[in-house]
Formats: sequence, C-alpha cells, structure tokens
Amino acid sequence: MTLDSFLNCVTEGEALDSPEIHELMDRMADEARKVTMRLNREYHTPDEVRALMAELTGRPVPQTLRVFPPLYSDFGKNIHFGEDVFINAGCHFQDHGGVYLGDGCQVGHNVVFATLNHGLAPEMRAHTYPAPVRLGRGVWVGSGAILLSGVTVGDYAVIGAGAVVTKDVPPRTVVAGVPARVVRHID
Repeated sequence: MTLDSFLNCVTEGEALDSPEIHELMDRMADEARKVTMRLNREYHTPDEVRALMAELTGRPVPQTLRVFPPLYSDFGKNIHFGEDVFINAGCHFQDHGGVYLGDGCQVGHNVVFATLNHGLAPEMRAHTYPAPVRLGRGVWVGSGAILLSGVTVGDYAVIGAGAVVTKDVPPRTVVAGVPARVVRHID
C-alpha cells in the first residue's frame, strides 16, 4: 500500500483493518518517531523546527508556523497547517484521519488530536476508523484539551483548558467541560 492509497482510504472513512494498511501505519509511525525524536531531543531555531515539521508532514509548512517542542505524532503525513499557527509544548497528533489547523490557530500545552476510533463491539476493537479533526480560522485551544475524531471547530471558537471535544463546535463560541459544551458566545 502507498501513502496516497492510504490517504484515499482515510478520506472515504474506510476501516483501517487490512494487513497492508497496518504495515503502512507501522512504517509511517517509525518515520514519525524518528523525526519527532530529533525535534524533541535538543534546541532548534524556529527555521530548523519548521524544516523538521516539513519533513514530518512530507510537504512545505508556512514560514509563519511556530512550534514549541516537544511535539509528538504517530503518523505525521496527515497534518495540515494554515498561516500564523502556534503550537505550544507537549501536543500529541494522532493524525491518521487528518488534523487541519486553520489560519491563526493557537494550540495550548498538552493538547491531543485523536483522529482514530475503535469498533465498540469487542470483536471489532482491533479495527480503527479514521475521521479528521478540523479547526477553522482563529481557533484557540486551551491547555490539556482533547479533540476526538470527526470534530470540526468553527472559526474563532475557544476550547477551554481540559475540555474533551466530542462533537462539532459552532463558530464564535467558548466550549468547556467533559464533554465540552457551549458556555458562552463571542460577539
């Protein structure tokens, strides 16, 4: 299986359950760990960090991307950055299903993007199902938040620290709690 065919499976929301898919996922995880270990083990200038992020994602990243390591990814090739994105230390990208960060997003410490889910029935738990996490423009994600697969966060929304986002977030709202609920609207 190629990376492109894997990404097509992900786009279609197919179960990731074949030996060929698992072999590719293992290979990509090894590559992602090699890059993130280099990123996380010593100081790098902002340009060096961007070069490592481009290596991780397999494509150029915006000159305006700012990342404070450490950063962790178990796939790497399905992370997409808009302009002027900031990612604080300790974030985890489980990006098999795709993580899309719109222009001007700010991501706090220790945020988790989880884009895979498992089958609920015990006999289906080995199967994983991908769905993207999408952040619109100007989204602020507070420290320790967890965004689950299939969630879209509308433009200029705020995710409160420690929130667990299980469903879509409307634009210009503040959500908080477990599970996250709208607690305020932003004018």
